[in-house]
Amino acid sequence: MTHESLPPWTISLGELDEKMGVSILEQSAERVVATMPVEGNRQSFGLLHGGASLAVGEAVGSWAAVIHASTLGKTAVGVDVSATHHRSARDGTVTITATPIHLGRTLTTHEVLLTDEAGRRLCTLRITNLLLDKPATVSSVEP
Repeated sequence: MTHESLPPWTISLGELDEKMGVSILEQSAERVVATMPVEGNRQSFGLLHGGASLAVGEAVGSWAAVIHASTLGKTAVGVDVSATHHRSARDGTVTITATPIHLGRTLTTHEVLLTDEAGRRLCTLRITNLLLDKPATVSSVEP
């Protein structure tokens, strides 16, 4: 099977994603879209926590990178993430959308936007992932 014909990796939520209430709406190498409730992800002043924005943004951007990498027979690991908070939210649902800036053979860079229900930009992230060969699987050996 050539790398071009490999099926793309499918997103599986991690423990933090589940605790934050993340739901996947769309997944492909060109676009990953998820949602997250503000409730349960607020800081002490009642606003969406900046750390929650970074955590969900990094997850969605990394998922997009892994989907791309999987079609090349590789995996992806994050090497850089930065974010700008534009405004906050007190309630409702946040939509997180990752789109590629660059899809290479060794690096990917994605822009990740967090928007509120009115479509206003809350946070912009940029994440870069390094594409690595998948580690060889170890076959089980009977004692």
